[in-house]
Amino acid sequence: MWRDAGVWIALGVSLVFIVAGFAMHRVFVKILKNGSPEPSPSSAGQAQPPPATNPPESP
Repeated sequence: MWRDAGVWIALGVSLVFIVAGFAMHRVFVKILKNGSPEPSPSSAGQAQPPPATNPPESP
């Protein structure tokens, strides 16, 4: 069983997924604990939200 190449490929792929999941978990926990940084207003290439407008008042 351990001499089959398919077993080693499956174990390697499983290990990659476990490491990637652990790394993503660490990143998510770090973001949830510290919060994401505020975007800078001068950041190029990002769409800015339209300014808020007040609804017209009825007479």
